[in-house]
Amino acid sequence: MKNTHPQGSAQTLAGKITEWLKFDNMHHQWLLLAACFWVIFMFMVASKFITLTFKDPDAYSAKQEFLLLTAVPDVGKLPGEKHFPEELKPTGKVLSDSRLVQPLVYMERLELIRNVCRDEALKNLSHTAVSKFVLDRIFVCDKHKILFCQTPKVGNTQWKKVLIVLNGAFPSIEEIPENVVHDHEKNGLPRLSSFSDAEIQKRLKTYFKFFIVRDPFERLISAFKDKFVHNPRFEPWYRHEIAPGIIRKYRRNRTETRGIQFEDFVRYLGDPNHRWLDLQFGDHIIHWVTYVELCAPCEIKYSVIGHHETLEDDAPYILKEAGIDHLVSYPTIPPGITVYNRTKVERYFLGISKRDIRRLYARFEGDFKLFGYQKPDFLLN
Repeated sequence: MKNTHPQGSAQTLAGKITEWLKFDNMHHQWLLLAACFWVIFMFMVASKFITLTFKDPDAYSAKQEFLLLTAVPDVGKLPGEKHFPEELKPTGKVLSDSRLVQPLVYMERLELIRNVCRDEALKNLSHTAVSKFVLDRIFVCDKHKILFCQTPKVGNTQWKKVLIVLNGAFPSIEEIPENVVHDHEKNGLPRLSSFSDAEIQKRLKTYFKFFIVRDPFERLISAFKDKFVHNPRFEPWYRHEIAPGIIRKYRRNRTETRGIQFEDFVRYLGDPNHRWLDLQFGDHIIHWVTYVELCAPCEIKYSVIGHHETLEDDAPYILKEAGIDHLVSYPTIPPGITVYNRTKVERYFLGISKRDIRRLYARFEGDFKLFGYQKPDFLLN
């Protein structure tokens, strides 16, 4: 009788070993497959991270350019300009940097003057000889090569103070006595007329030159108030000599005994034959003659024309262009003092005939056109 037990046991053992090996092999395969999936997954994550990090090598500079975009005017796309990703595109209104816009304003003012000066129809209102009268209006700062043409009733006192300090007569604006500012024997401000012809021409060609303007009619109101109403510097000749001369010639109601009225003043200035009185009044007329007569803007090539209405911007710009902004500052401007006041203009011209106002405008039309002031139709029509 054969004993088959050991053989069966061996076969059973071999079968179990084979099954275990198969299971172990599958286990390793699954582990290997899982490892492969893990490696692939990590590689994808790493790739995504690398893509996000190095997608835009100019990301920092792009952000810088975005900051710059918010500080300059939006002038449209320029050739070669960069295109930013959506998340970097500026939103809302693009801000403008006034320091970049400002020079354009002053260039436009000078261009307007050149155009009006070429207008033959306005030649009699825009041109004048560079006479001693004009040269007397221009103050000189040789130390910093500056010429300033005085246009009274447009904040000129403050500009004189600036030049007085620059010329070294006083260490600061605050230390200048008010009675010295307009005393040309004490304020240290030479006039251009005091130089020889050759020296005058040299300065006119090479120095920084500027003057300030304001609405012509509002300036006349200021002159009238300052000289004939308030007279803060106590200049009695305006009330006692000039005013009576104007009243005698231009007052219509001879029985009227009041002092000079703005209507009298307007009639005098608008008279085409005003010059015979001007000669009697002498240099006192500088407070109301035209900017053309004072500064000859068509004959002298000025560097900058400032406007009283925008003096808060214009004063710092002039100081910077003249190269003196690190040496002196323009005195503080009281809020609202430079704003054009149409209501005041209407009040002063109320009751004055349209004929007289039109004659006044006819004389000052050159100033309105040269410096871009709007024709006052609300007074003329």
